[in-house]
Amino acid sequence: MTAFDLPTTWAFILAFVIFAYVVLDGFDLGIGILFPTLQSGQDRDQAMNSVAPIWDGNETWLVLGGGGLLAAFPVAYAVVMPALYAPIIAMLLALVFRGVAFETRWRDPGHQRFWDVCFAGGSIVAAFAQGVALGAMLQGITVEARAYAGGWWDWLSPFSLLTGVSLVIGYALLGATWLIMKTEGVVQEHAYSRAFLAAIATLVCLGLVSAATPFLENAYYEHWFAWPRILYTSQVPLLIAILFAALFVSLRRRYEVLPFLLSLGVFAVSMIGLGISVFPDIVPGAFTIHEAAAPHSSLVFMLVGVVILVPIILAYTGYAYWIFRGKVGQEGYH
Repeated sequence: MTAFDLPTTWAFILAFVIFAYVVLDGFDLGIGILFPTLQSGQDRDQAMNSVAPIWDGNETWLVLGGGGLLAAFPVAYAVVMPALYAPIIAMLLALVFRGVAFETRWRDPGHQRFWDVCFAGGSIVAAFAQGVALGAMLQGITVEARAYAGGWWDWLSPFSLLTGVSLVIGYALLGATWLIMKTEGVVQEHAYSRAFLAAIATLVCLGLVSAATPFLENAYYEHWFAWPRILYTSQVPLLIAILFAALFVSLRRRYEVLPFLLSLGVFAVSMIGLGISVFPDIVPGAFTIHEAAAPHSSLVFMLVGVVILVPIILAYTGYAYWIFRGKVGQEGYH
């Protein structure tokens, strides 16, 4: 493997890690986002029980993604962190607060309503901060002499707020379709109605973000609309349309597993669209993958570790989901 190939390999590894995080922690955060719409007591307990055995393992991918970015693309890490300090710190604090609320609400029933509010608030803030960070990256980061040269509030813009709201709604869709798959009775019926509304809102938000993104940078416009690339890139919105059409049909016909899989498909195709916009940059408009990469020897050394570590993570994650593969009732899985 050449030095030219290694940075691209690592870029795809990080893309996979980010997608794994979005898939596995997205529905988890989505349940928290939907929490205020559920009735207090047994309905909320049932929703929380559906992720109780697996929720804390999902954030393994977030740690791996942050560590992988630092190790494989240190220049990008050094630029991105100062540019996005505010949303990143907000996300981390929200995840910590959310985790405390998750554990404490069971052990402090006298203040369960308070902890429910904390759980929902932490989920919403974490999802919103992730979306804002994504939007800030896409709109561009001011760089001079390989260092961040922008201001404290550069990350805040109408576009980043749009991506923040969009990700909250998208996670709500994942959470609702997860509850459809894993619960029954009143909670499942509630999840069907919320999934339909979230699917409509997600489609609208995705359309707005997709319409705005090509006009943020000339490179984005060229990546999407230059001939003959448009023959290939036009398949992305077509796939999105097919997935949403199938999602609405599956919800109307009361399928249980298919809506969740189709929602994951929407996120997967959206990530492909994101890749089309930014590749081969890792900091859009500032550094390409190869310009920001660590030395060849470091990439090789870390690649050996990832080849060993990622299958282990996938194995124990898959085992956990297999063990808790059934429906969850009021008292837990059965």
